Amino acid sequence: MTLDYPSILLSDAVSAFASLPGVGKKSALRMALGMLKRSEEEVEQFTSSIARLKKEAHYCRVCHTISDTELCPICSSTSRDKSLVCVVENVRDVLTIENTGQYNGLYHVLGGIISPIEGIGPRDLEIDSLIERVASGEVTEVILALPTTMEGDTTNFYIYRRLEPSGVKVTQLARGVAVGNELEYTDEVTLGRSIINRTPYKS
Repeated sequence: MTLDYPSILLSDAVSAFASLPGVGKKSALRMALGMLKRSEEEVEQFTSSIARLKKEAHYCRVCHTISDTELCPICSSTSRDKSLVCVVENVRDVLTIENTGQYNGLYHVLGGIISPIEGIGPRDLEIDSLIERVASGEVTEVILALPTTMEGDTTNFYIYRRLEPSGVKVTQLARGVAVGNELEYTDEVTLGRSIINRTPYKS
């Protein structure tokens, strides 16, 4: 039997890194070998930060983004426009939009999008909590900022139908974001303009 690596310990480390999203075997090998060059203190700090993230990180009770506290800094900020709520798929999208510097409202992280193929339905997402936020009366506009894919459009339509009885204004990003794109891969200038030039949602 031929081993892929000269050490079982190295093989296990490579497998651990390769289990992360978007990390291939070659990248995982570079990471594992890089760890060997670090001091024990640096490696312990690295592993400790990941362990703490898993153990201590919270999801904001309002918008569901990752936070160190029960209420995230964006939701607790007094300078944000609480009448605007931008609906996104995941935490990465919050960071992407924040980097544009063109949005000063709040967010609502769904935790995914509707995808029957992957077995993800409306009940698996934070949609009911969005409806409850709007029902509170403080929100006047909901901005749909989901991927311009079939799944994203399906989720947009579902949310729109759920929000329709409330009479709240529902808008979507201007189509500066190319069809099939995820926000994470859209440049900041284009995304910023898409937020500013958002249009009424049309079903």
